[in-house]
Amino acid sequence: MSTWRLAVAISLVLGAAPSGGFAEVPTLEALTATARRAGLRVLSGDHLVLVTDRPARADDGVEELPAVFDAAWTEWCRHYGLDAADHRDWRAFGCLIVERERFRAAGLLPDDLPDFANGFCAGRRIWLHDQSNAAYRRHLLLHEGVHAFTITLLSLDTPPWYTEGVAEYLATHRLQPAATTGSSASSIADRFMPTPLPARPADVEQLGRIERLRQLRRTAACPGLDEILTAPAADHRDLSAYAANWAAVTFLARHPAYAEAFRAAERGPLDRRFNARLAAAPGWNAAEVARDFDAFTDEIDYGFDFARARIDWSPGLPLDASHTVDVPAGAGWTNTGCRLRAGARYAFTASGRCLLEVLPSDATTGREEIRVETEPAGLSLRWYRGRPLGRLLVAQWVEKPADGGRPRFVLIAEGRAGEFQAAVDGVAYCRLNEPPGELADSQGRLTVALAPQP
Repeated sequence: MSTWRLAVAISLVLGAAPSGGFAEVPTLEALTATARRAGLRVLSGDHLVLVTDRPARADDGVEELPAVFDAAWTEWCRHYGLDAADHRDWRAFGCLIVERERFRAAGLLPDDLPDFANGFCAGRRIWLHDQSNAAYRRHLLLHEGVHAFTITLLSLDTPPWYTEGVAEYLATHRLQPAATTGSSASSIADRFMPTPLPARPADVEQLGRIERLRQLRRTAACPGLDEILTAPAADHRDLSAYAANWAAVTFLARHPAYAEAFRAAERGPLDRRFNARLAAAPGWNAAEVARDFDAFTDEIDYGFDFARARIDWSPGLPLDASHTVDVPAGAGWTNTGCRLRAGARYAFTASGRCLLEVLPSDATTGREEIRVETEPAGLSLRWYRGRPLGRLLVAQWVEKPADGGRPRFVLIAEGRAGEFQAAVDGVAYCRLNEPPGELADSQGRLTVALAPQP
C-alpha cells in the first residue's frame, strides 16, 4: 500500500484527514489554497469545495454544482436515517478536470490514483473528468459524492454490487426547470428531485442504464440477481456492471416484498456481511427473490411501478374446463389461476373496454378532453414493444426459454380470440400491453375466457 493510500485508510478510520507526517492527504483548506495558487476556479457550497480548470461559460450548470451536491447530501442523510444537523460540518473536495496535467502539476492528482475513465473517490476527495452533458456531469459528481459520504460517515465496506449500485441509485436525479417551481429565482434545493428510478429518458440524459439492461436482455446477456450479488468488483469502464448493480439496488429498495428487509440491512453495519444479513431477513427466499428480479429486468422501463407490477406466483389449478378471469388495466401480469399442460392446446376469447389515459383539453389549440380507450385488439395508433398499445397479451413464465437467456414471460397468445399451445407446465398470465410507468392512468378490465381444446 502506498503512503498516500495508507494515509487515506487512516483518515477513514479517524473520520478526518490525518495531520502530521501525511502531507499526501492535506486538509481541505490546504487543498483549496493549492487550487487557488494554480489559478483554478474554486466553487464552494456547504458540503463541497469544487475546483476546476473549465473556463466559465454561461448556463453550463457548473456554477450550481456545489448547490446540487448540497441538495443531494440532504437526501443521502434522509436515506440512511442520519440527522443532517449532526454532520453539518462534513465537506468533500472535488476536482472537475479538463486537462489532467494541470492538476497533476499542481499536486491535486496523485500519481498512484487508478487511471479512471470518468470519476474516482478516495475518502472525502473526488476526481471527475468534465463531461459534455450537464446532466451526466451532475450524475457523475453525485455518484462519487455518495462514495465519499458512505465511506466516511458510514464506514462502508460492502460487496461491490451494493457499493456501486447505491451510488448509482442515490445519484440519479433531475432538476426541474425554474419556471415549473413558480419563480425564475427558485433555489437548486427547490428544483432538485431524486429520481432513483427515472420516469422518462429526458430526466437522465446520457445515463442509459435502463437501455443497457434492455439490451442485455435482448442479447441473453443479462445477469441474474445471484450473479450480481456475488460478482467481484468490475472494471470502472464496465457500464453493464454499473447498470446491473443499479438494477439490484433499485429492485430491493422499491419492491414491496423486499423493501423493508433491504432498509433494515442498510441501517445495519455496511460491511462485508451485508449479503448474509440480507439473506437472513425474515421470510427471505432466495429463489423467489431471484425470480422477481428476473421479472423486473424482463419488463424494465422508465417509471416502473413495482406495486402495480407485482406478480402473484400462485401455482393455480389445472384448466380442465372453461374458466373466465378478469384482467384489470393498470396492472402487470395477472395470474389467471389456470395451470396449463406443456404442449396442450387451449382457446381464448376476450371482451371489454378499458381506459388507458385521459388527454386534457388544450385551450391554446381548442382541443377538447380525449379519453384514450382500448379493446382486446389494442390501439394501432400507438405501439409499445412491437405491439399495439392496450392489446391483450397471454403468456407463461418459462425458466429456460428455447432461445436462451434468463427466465422470462414467453408470449403464447394475443388479441381478441384464438388458439394457442402451452409452452410449459404452468400458470397462464394475462395483461394489457402498457408501459409499466403508465399503469396508474389506466382503468377498467377485460374479461378473458380460457378453455382446453380436444
